[in-house]
Amino acid sequence: MKKIVMLSSMLLLLFGCTKVEDTYPYDDTIQESWTAIATQVSDKMITGFWNEAGYFNNAINQSDLGFQYWPNAHAMDVVIDTYLRTKDAKYSAYFSKWFEGVKVKNGNNYYNVFYDDMEWNALTMLRLYEVTKEQKYRDAVLLLWADIIKGWNEQFAGGGLAWRKDMLYSKNACSNGPASILAARLYNLTKDESYLTWAKKIYEWQKATLYNPSSGAVYDNINGETDAVDQTTLTYNQGTFLGTAVELFKITKDQIYLVDAQKISYYTITRCTDIGNNILRDEGSGDGALFKGIFIRYFVDYLDLEGINADYRAKFEKFLVNNGKIAWTKGTSLPTLFFGSSWSQPPVGNSEITAYTSAAMLFEGLARYQTKLK
Repeated sequence: MKKIVMLSSMLLLLFGCTKVEDTYPYDDTIQESWTAIATQVSDKMITGFWNEAGYFNNAINQSDLGFQYWPNAHAMDVVIDTYLRTKDAKYSAYFSKWFEGVKVKNGNNYYNVFYDDMEWNALTMLRLYEVTKEQKYRDAVLLLWADIIKGWNEQFAGGGLAWRKDMLYSKNACSNGPASILAARLYNLTKDESYLTWAKKIYEWQKATLYNPSSGAVYDNINGETDAVDQTTLTYNQGTFLGTAVELFKITKDQIYLVDAQKISYYTITRCTDIGNNILRDEGSGDGALFKGIFIRYFVDYLDLEGINADYRAKFEKFLVNNGKIAWTKGTSLPTLFFGSSWSQPPVGNSEITAYTSAAMLFEGLARYQTKLK
């Protein structure tokens, strides 16, 4: 994922992270259920972006047939979400096609110079294994994990996984958060304690190095050559650190992870927002358009937990629903059903895979959680 330095600086200048009041200026009534909306959006993502070669194109309606490795993992996650929700075999029919197509398009292997990109594909393949129990997916996950963990080094910044293979000094939230989620889930799968040890080790390093425990902010990266910490906060990084806290809480029942999760969530929904609409902010096109959907995925995982303070839960649920309402009533172009990087206004021109997948994750998350909403 080729985003870090330029995007971090731009976001720090443009967005900062300003506190917003707990107000919701729009009270739009959504006539359709979140399930119905999610099906429309996910189906359009598949038909609009799918390439018969076995991957998702960069833009909708064949307007850009280019391939990006890491967004493809998130697009397939949406297909998995839809399958789990509907149990319709028309969605599972894409699983093996995607698995083989991505490999071919990626140079006939699953490796990548970016550790985070491999982590995302490994997480998706692990979900495919959990759904299908087909050994090929598990084998690919373990193959990727063996390569991913080579990115850990203590020569720079006292530990942490590098962002990319040719920059071992750059230790980023984007490469450590997904890795610790993956390790925790591999522990759940195998009960091999070494995975749990890695999940905790990566989490604790990130907490000590790229996390502000007083505010809940997750910082972007540390340059291991200078020890300079880039304090830009991105919804992507908030989401993946949140995701690990959730996984480790479920495994250990240690309340400290629940405390961390609450802080991370509260920071994100109050400081990383579009203050005019009280939704997650626009973090730009390209890679940035996918960030807030990633936060939503792990935010919903968090809300599925028992033991969340009732007042915080109510606030978090209201924020989640408001994002859905704004995205559906103001963020899409009808009847084309395109989404852009902002959830408060429709895109100009075509929709790119990162932006569309982000919106699809929002609606699939709402569909999954809607039975718990008051």
